[in-house]
Amino acid sequence: MTHKSSQKMKFSIPKALDRKELIVFDLDGTLALSKSAMDAEMVALFSRLLAERKVAVIGGGKYSLFQMQLLYALRCPKDLCRKLFLFPTTSTSFYRYDGGWKNVYTLKLSKSERARIKKTFPEVFKEAGYVHTKKVYGKVIEDRGTQVTFSALGQDVVAVLGKRGVHLKDEWKRRNTKTKIKMAKMLAKRLPDLEVRAAGHTSIDITRKGIDKAYGLKQIEKHLHVPIKKMLFVGDALFPGGNDYAAKRTGVTCVAVRGPEDTKKLIRRIISAG
Repeated sequence: MTHKSSQKMKFSIPKALDRKELIVFDLDGTLALSKSAMDAEMVALFSRLLAERKVAVIGGGKYSLFQMQLLYALRCPKDLCRKLFLFPTTSTSFYRYDGGWKNVYTLKLSKSERARIKKTFPEVFKEAGYVHTKKVYGKVIEDRGTQVTFSALGQDVVAVLGKRGVHLKDEWKRRNTKTKIKMAKMLAKRLPDLEVRAAGHTSIDITRKGIDKAYGLKQIEKHLHVPIKKMLFVGDALFPGGNDYAAKRTGVTCVAVRGPEDTKKLIRRIISAG
């Protein structure tokens, strides 16, 4: 299945949702628009879901983005936060609530690994013939410690431009996804000891080897003692080459959504099934 065909795929909801103990969501493009806060309707539905099920969120963004997109918007009793589990930077970190948000683990790249990644990006841009956009907002290559991320329009495009920034990211994605995937493959060839993912709308993420959303699901199983067969994974990039696709390796039940509106429909169905 190609990226293009995945966008035409019909949204479908599996049966037996009442048997799923824990719901795992991607963040960007699934719970919220890219680098944007969840809207009021999603906040209300997400809060209702937490009253009924355990919920985990795995996304490529750093913890501060999880705070902005999810935690600061969330309106629910603090006790319900004990049922919410966060895995930023593609599960290289894990946070859970215990009177406040506590870091459980962080898997950092070494200084030499981060330096090698940052040296390799320009080499690949040149080889691929990729020309950066004239105007960027914030860092194009960001060292997040646990992950080094390329963001074509800069890390702060949505923070600076709001909805216009989201539109620009959508446009870049439409025009450059093939190039981004090509560059990700080139990076993976040059950095075989690391994990490279064509992530989000405009990003390429690089982490330690073996760190992806399949790893995140296994960490959920390990730390929360919920078997994968009792989980449901929800993402907007479950097609081959998408940054959610790795989750399928675990055998978890998956739902492919086309955006937050599909996710809202699914949450309503889960709540009614509960």
